[in-house]
Amino acid sequence: MSERKEQWLEELIRLTEGDEKKKTDKQAKILEAAIEIFAEKGFAATSTSEIAQKAGVAEGTIFRHYKTKKDLLLSIAGPIASKLVAPFLARDFAKVIDLPYEKADDFFRSVARDRLRFARNNEKLIRILIHEVPFQPELMEQMKAMLTEIVAARMKRVVEHFQNQGQLIEAPPWRIVRSAASMFIGMIIFHVILAPDFPFDDDEEIDRTLDLLMHGISGRKA
Repeated sequence: MSERKEQWLEELIRLTEGDEKKKTDKQAKILEAAIEIFAEKGFAATSTSEIAQKAGVAEGTIFRHYKTKKDLLLSIAGPIASKLVAPFLARDFAKVIDLPYEKADDFFRSVARDRLRFARNNEKLIRILIHEVPFQPELMEQMKAMLTEIVAARMKRVVEHFQNQGQLIEAPPWRIVRSAASMFIGMIIFHVILAPDFPFDDDEEIDRTLDLLMHGISGRKA
């Protein structure tokens, strides 16, 4: 088991542990197998028999811990969305936001680098969220609440700060946040999910994406 794999599996097991009992070795194997197959094939195309076979347990063992396959999915994606992603944004991401950046592009560069690193360290879990959030109302509501109540609120404050300094155009902060998020999320999804073997230099790619964000794609000079 690779170091990175051990990290995300141990983190998931920790997050999904109830206060009243610890995960058994079989439950850990079920979670690991489910993550691997959900990330590769998606929820709909995965059967519990496949998960059981990969985990080395009887299929009935899965149903002793999870009533349905969807319960198994939610036991993975729900805690990741609410306890891994959201607290990371609320706590560690706040450190990025609260640093005294003098230039707006330095701030956005730091955010992009931070999110790219996070996505790489949690590739399989991110892949599951991307696959399943649009089709699982419970997950969709969690993600919407996280984005509006945590991310948007913090980013609005930062955008207004740089607008007051004249570094960003006068526009609704949500529109600037949406533009930045679209470009950086697109960059991350392409390089981490869609084309992970595509060779590129992180810093250069972030700089070029940031240049497009700050100056657009027009070849005309102002």
